[in-house]
Amino acid sequence: MSNVTVIDAKRGLRPRLQADDAEVAARLKALQEKAKGRDAHGLLELALREEFPGKTAVVSSFGAESVVLLKLVAEIDPNTPILFLNTGKLFGETLRYRDRLQDVLGLGDVRSLAPTQEAREKNDPDGTLWSRSTDDCCNFRKVIPLARALEPFQAQVTGRKRFQTRDRAEMQPVEFAGAHYRFNPLWQWDLHQLEAFIDRNNLPRHPLVEDGYPSIGCMPCTRRVQAGEDYRAGRWSGLDKDECGIHLTDGGGI
Repeated sequence: MSNVTVIDAKRGLRPRLQADDAEVAARLKALQEKAKGRDAHGLLELALREEFPGKTAVVSSFGAESVVLLKLVAEIDPNTPILFLNTGKLFGETLRYRDRLQDVLGLGDVRSLAPTQEAREKNDPDGTLWSRSTDDCCNFRKVIPLARALEPFQAQVTGRKRFQTRDRAEMQPVEFAGAHYRFNPLWQWDLHQLEAFIDRNNLPRHPLVEDGYPSIGCMPCTRRVQAGEDYRAGRWSGLDKDECGIHLTDGGGI
């Protein structure tokens, strides 16, 4: 089996470990077989109802495309835990959009995650770490809080798509990352499908999309995208970085 990056709730990303657990490998293979031929709704049914009922959390940024996954989740179980990383650096529009979607979709268990006060004082006392090291900022504001919140769960659901970044191009509908089975129900969706779903279901759009932000992260590290640029060009602009770290897995999952 391939190496994976393991996330430690106290220290962040640990060195790669060899994932050689035969039971995990066998179950992952079985899940991947069950996932074959399923659409997004079917993959969510597999995670939320069939395999990990009550033991699955959805990770959502409440960003530009998040409403698609959240709508599908709400149709199956609106009380599924939704883990939202409130980094303290988000656009106010994102926070208001989160509240609106929670109301419109009837989401019953949205959990806002944040670094502890101790972590903020130790790692970023003046709030400017992002300007010196985006990786360190993402690690203590996102990676560590999410790892801590995921501890009680066996599986997680993400809104990742293959077209988004080079690291996501080889993702599978079901993976194993760190200590959790990871379901990616929108893995094969493209922008046209996402837009069509939003329009067809008359879903609220993130207010910053029309203002030139097709991909939305933290305010200091997100800019408007110019005509002709890739839709994620506004994320960590000028840096060789297109992932915050919460979804990274060496080799794309075992």
